[in-house]
Amino acid sequence: MISAENLRQYREEGYTICRNVLEPAALREMTAYIDRFIAETSKYMRPEHLDKPHVWDGRFLKFCSTPSLLDHVEPLIGPNIVLFSSHIISKAKGDGLAVPWHQDGIYWDLEPMDVVTLWLAIDEATVENGCMRVIPGTHTLGPLEHVKDTSPDGKVLDRGLKPEFVDESKAVNCELKPGDCSFHAPYLIHGSTKNTSQKRRCGYTMRFMPATTRMLRNGPLSQWFANHPLFLLRGKDPAGVNVYANA
Repeated sequence: MISAENLRQYREEGYTICRNVLEPAALREMTAYIDRFIAETSKYMRPEHLDKPHVWDGRFLKFCSTPSLLDHVEPLIGPNIVLFSSHIISKAKGDGLAVPWHQDGIYWDLEPMDVVTLWLAIDEATVENGCMRVIPGTHTLGPLEHVKDTSPDGKVLDRGLKPEFVDESKAVNCELKPGDCSFHAPYLIHGSTKNTSQKRRCGYTMRFMPATTRMLRNGPLSQWFANHPLFLLRGKDPAGVNVYANA
């Protein structure tokens, strides 16, 4: 379970790491299914871009509903847990794409911006194969300006933070073993380098929010969120803030 130290670190630094969150049998099941999914989808798209697989494949919705994962999320956002989104980010060995320094929250239309991202390690994530890097404490800065990334190398995102907002000397590497999880806040500055190693780096990110957070379907990002499905995975929405696909 999440410890008092995990809670302190998340609140003060914007991220924390928990070890062995997923039981070995559940991890094996998830890994085998994700391996097959990546093998099939990689025929027509990069394995870093497997966004929202839970929307069209109920097996992934089941994975996101794993009780041990929700048990770790609950102390961070409360008992009424909504699955906002999920994303498989698999960096293939030898040519895995980098992720520029960024804040997740600038891509979302949520009010308030109360979301936690659970980053589940399917493979070992190390410095060598491009583990996530975070800059502790930056989650309190609010949304910062992002600009078009014009470097010639391929990136998972086409925008990144303006360089003056990023102090790489304070960056922390989130190295994980399979079954470990990191958790981070929506405005935490984070990114990762390319994977030029001979080891794949696959993670499954799941983004959860409390039922008190409203998704703005007619806001500035309505082209993305007008029909975006939400799933109530634990508890209830007593105020009826959102409409859920699994209601």
